[in-house]
Amino acid sequence: MNTIPLHTTVHGSGSGIVLAHGAGGGIESNFGTLIPTLAAAHTVVASDYPGDDTPLDLDGLADALVAAAVDAGVETFAVVGFSLGTAVAVRAAARHPDRVTGLLLTAGLAAPDHRAQLAVRAWQDLLERGDHDSFARLTVLTGFSTSFVNNLPADTVDDIVRRTAASIPGGTRQQAALVESVDTTADLAAIAVPTLVVATTADLLVDPANSRTLAAAIPGAEYAEIEAGHVVMVERPDEWEKLLTGFLDRHGL
Repeated sequence: MNTIPLHTTVHGSGSGIVLAHGAGGGIESNFGTLIPTLAAAHTVVASDYPGDDTPLDLDGLADALVAAAVDAGVETFAVVGFSLGTAVAVRAAARHPDRVTGLLLTAGLAAPDHRAQLAVRAWQDLLERGDHDSFARLTVLTGFSTSFVNNLPADTVDDIVRRTAASIPGGTRQQAALVESVDTTADLAAIAVPTLVVATTADLLVDPANSRTLAAAIPGAEYAEIEAGHVVMVERPDEWEKLLTGFLDRHGL
């Protein structure tokens, strides 16, 4: 089942949680602050997508995450997905309903709208040219909310851009290409596990309307909002953690 190589770590003990990170991110950047809390009561399976030019497809990536959990001895699990990871999580639930016990989807989408497609195409173009500085400026511009960026000191903004340009994860271009093509619309009505959808209402990269679409299409989905940009784990980490852990507790996941 697993043909896409992942780098996987396992944390904690208890009922299973699988993490599905976003494009251009990774386990540490997307979930690093969250893992210690989750691992206090769960076995957390944390897999980074390939850091090279390995081609990605949604079915293969979903299967690879499930296989990594099973290989780690975690037979059933909730999936916490962020951004691109929400599509991976939904496809994992659709393809492996005997494994997935719940979905927690933040800043996500079923299929990219025009703005998301334009953004990830620009990512791919800049990375193919090797223009890491422009890529970093674009990701900072769209990754954070307007108020968050404008309230930072100018030298801090410059520092974030420099650090972003210097630390672009391998595989980002392939992940961006996957965002351009994902479509889980046909999967949503058949999702039959407890689901939380969290919209980031000041998101300039993945419009919050996409989260509302997910919540409306998944039967019984709970919907919540956080006033933050796309990178919610930087802007509102405590609020995000509280929503996720509260949902897990309420549903015994």
